[in-house]
Amino acid sequence: MGRKLIFITGVGIGYVLGTRAGREKFDQMVAQARKFWESPTVQEAAGVVQAQATRLYDDGKQAVTEQMHRLSGREGVEGATSAEDLEAASRRSQFPANAF
Repeated sequence: MGRKLIFITGVGIGYVLGTRAGREKFDQMVAQARKFWESPTVQEAAGVVQAQATRLYDDGKQAVTEQMHRLSGREGVEGATSAEDLEAASRRSQFPANAF
């Protein structure tokens, strides 16, 4: 029983001392990360990456829509006009009604 008490006391003291020193270091790391993120160079790079991601998304969306239009002659997709209609028709053609 005495060893458990000593162990728990040691863990408690270590935790208190560690959190004081750890919190200070953590605050320093957060400040450095915030300074890095808010720098103009990083913000410019983030803007470029976001623009490229948006362009890739739009290109992919357009490619999928074009492919769905090419497949529009197959069963389950004829008559679909909007992107939502194409998506719903695609799901219907891939999975039978009783698949789930």
